[in-house]
Amino acid sequence: MPSLSAKSPWSRVKASAILVVIIVALVGAYAYVGKTQQVRRHLIVSTTTSLYETGFLDLLKTRFEWNYPDINVSFVSQGTGLAIQTAMRGDADMILVHDPARELEFMKAGYGVNRKIVAYNFFVIVGPAEDPARIKELSPAEAFKAIEAAGEAGTALWVSRGDDSGTHAKEKRIWRSAGFDERALRQQGWYLEAGSGMTATLKMADEKMAYTLSDIGTYLMNHNSGNIRLAILLEAGIELLNVYSVIATDPRHENLTRANFEASMKFIRFLVSDEGQNLFDTFGKTEYGQPLFKPYVKLLKTKIDSTILEWIQEVAYFDGSECPPEYRYKDGDLYAITANHLQMLRLAIIFTVDDRWPSKFWWKVS
Repeated sequence: MPSLSAKSPWSRVKASAILVVIIVALVGAYAYVGKTQQVRRHLIVSTTTSLYETGFLDLLKTRFEWNYPDINVSFVSQGTGLAIQTAMRGDADMILVHDPARELEFMKAGYGVNRKIVAYNFFVIVGPAEDPARIKELSPAEAFKAIEAAGEAGTALWVSRGDDSGTHAKEKRIWRSAGFDERALRQQGWYLEAGSGMTATLKMADEKMAYTLSDIGTYLMNHNSGNIRLAILLEAGIELLNVYSVIATDPRHENLTRANFEASMKFIRFLVSDEGQNLFDTFGKTEYGQPLFKPYVKLLKTKIDSTILEWIQEVAYFDGSECPPEYRYKDGDLYAITANHLQMLRLAIIFTVDDRWPSKFWWKVS
């Protein structure tokens, strides 16, 4: 039987097979290294202290980057006023804030596009459990009047954020609705300013046994952890509604040509997706018995509370829309689902009022 030499056809086949295996292994290794060393795009979100201090942004970052491993998201946490200024300078790709009036100005000035409402909760007026100003069961404006009177009488103190945040903007609007000029109030001895974030403001109010305005999420986090003793004295109602929205910066603006618009739109779509909305819906439920930030898109889809939907549209919509068409850019179908659910909500309300329609038909509409 002849031996198989190195030059035999069989040897050549074996050598070729080994070479193929080596090439495949090298290609696979190169692909793996290339994937692991892939340059990650950076997305900078300028946002508010309330989202940061509750820890929600850590969860949001983890889940978003899990879905988009090629994007590294960073949050710049500050008051809404500063958050908007950061984006206007081109130092952030988008904003996640809670001040509709300034959000509209941001878009009107050509800095922002594709605004989406993503969540809501309520501000609360907190203070000493003894409530020296007797504000329980009053409207926010009447409560502020009572606090001012008690302050003048030397029986109460007020601590303001004083940092141009969304919470501070809400506070100033309530003072104005109560008939006061917040600039004049700053000269009063009972009116104090923290000039800082919500947690620092709450701690200062707690030390002084003073009243203050807080978002419910930051209050619950600090109260349940024992950082403060202040009690909730006034909550809920349209006057204290707190709406969170996200806006991409407009890459057509001369200051924003380097904006990561593609990543911004992915982040917006993630926030309004079922997964993103469920993050809002579950965050804080175990610890506090309620979500710290309630999902708006989920509310719109389920129509579980038409009153709050009407409040949100009254407080945070512009010309009947969360984002008028002139402030949209390469939005695709971003607003199609919202528009469809709004139409279904209107139909649901109509058919609910008219009890002649059978319940079976109502089930189909809802």
